[in-house]
Amino acid sequence: MARKRGAGYRPPAGKGRAPDRVSPVPTTVVSIDMTAIKGRAGVVVGSRVRILGSGLYAGEVALVERLVSGVVPSAVVRTEAGRSRMARTIDLEPAAETVPDGP
Repeated sequence: MARKRGAGYRPPAGKGRAPDRVSPVPTTVVSIDMTAIKGRAGVVVGSRVRILGSGLYAGEVALVERLVSGVVPSAVVRTEAGRSRMARTIDLEPAAETVPDGP
């Protein structure tokens, strides 16, 4: 009867043996904006703001519906297109109030 061969696993790295590979630096390094903790003054419920940054709906004008307090202050905003999202208050800037032209 033929004898089965082993699975061929490498033995675990023991003491005194250097690992074969060194873990590379991860490419998903995160930078934390510590100024976001302070929030932005002037953002109140009902105010018009412009969404800054590079995220969803960036550059759009929105209306602040609700403020959420926490470690990083945030606000629930609704864009002029009717879409809603939560954004940090540091990513919102007060928008210039525009008066619609009427007949």
